[in-house]
Amino acid sequence: MTDQSTTAEPSGPAGAPPGRTGLSPRKKQQISRIVQYVVLAAVVVFLALRIEWVKLGENFAKPEVAEQTLPDVFTIALKNTIIYSVGGFAFAFLLGLLFALMRMSSVRPYRWIAIAYIEIFRGLPALLIFLFILFLPLALPGFEVPGGTYGQGILGLTIVGSAYMAETLRAGLQAVPKGQMEAARSLGMSHARSMVTIVIPQAVRIVIPPTTNQFVSLLKDSSLVLFLGVSGEYVELTKFGNDMASTHANATPILVVGVTYLLVTIPLGYLASRLEKRQAKGR
Repeated sequence: MTDQSTTAEPSGPAGAPPGRTGLSPRKKQQISRIVQYVVLAAVVVFLALRIEWVKLGENFAKPEVAEQTLPDVFTIALKNTIIYSVGGFAFAFLLGLLFALMRMSSVRPYRWIAIAYIEIFRGLPALLIFLFILFLPLALPGFEVPGGTYGQGILGLTIVGSAYMAETLRAGLQAVPKGQMEAARSLGMSHARSMVTIVIPQAVRIVIPPTTNQFVSLLKDSSLVLFLGVSGEYVELTKFGNDMASTHANATPILVVGVTYLLVTIPLGYLASRLEKRQAKGR
């Protein structure tokens, strides 16, 4: 009787060709991460060696120049930025709600007007809208925007924000279950009262996170007010920083203004993120 012996060949990972061994996906991921860290470290070292830190500090972080921006950067520039932004947001919200309702109306002319407004002002650059407002008195002699300089800035932000706000609010209105309206009508409420007391409040709660982000966008867009030629007590942050930088021939005021923006926008962005997570949990 002849003994038959079999020789077991080493087997590689599942799916790998016989006789070949490959790296596991986890090992490949570790190698890829190490390579990324090495490249990142090399870039950081290269930039650290190339940047002239002394000159950078003299031009962007000069303490005596930064002191010259205080307290006006808060008491004038930031105050005006908030006035322009809050005013523009409030009117943009109301106008956006109006156009959202018109967009959903069964009356065709209302829908056409809303669609035209939304598409036109979402398609135009924000800067162009502010330039239109600047030259408005030339087209309409004797016409003045109510509120003077503040009114012009708020008008520009209202037009910029309302077109986007209309679509956000329309999405919120459509997200409210139709059964809410039907239940309100079954209780004898009119369509208008049902919208005002039942549907719109629910829609507003739904769109709080995205509207918070839109307020942050309007806050940054308030920098375009400088193209209206504002000066003195009406300057907002960007205009203030630009004027101070020109006066001192130094970019430190620009850095101060940037930090001031971040003191407002980062907490608002965090708030919007928390609201989105809370809303997602409640679904």
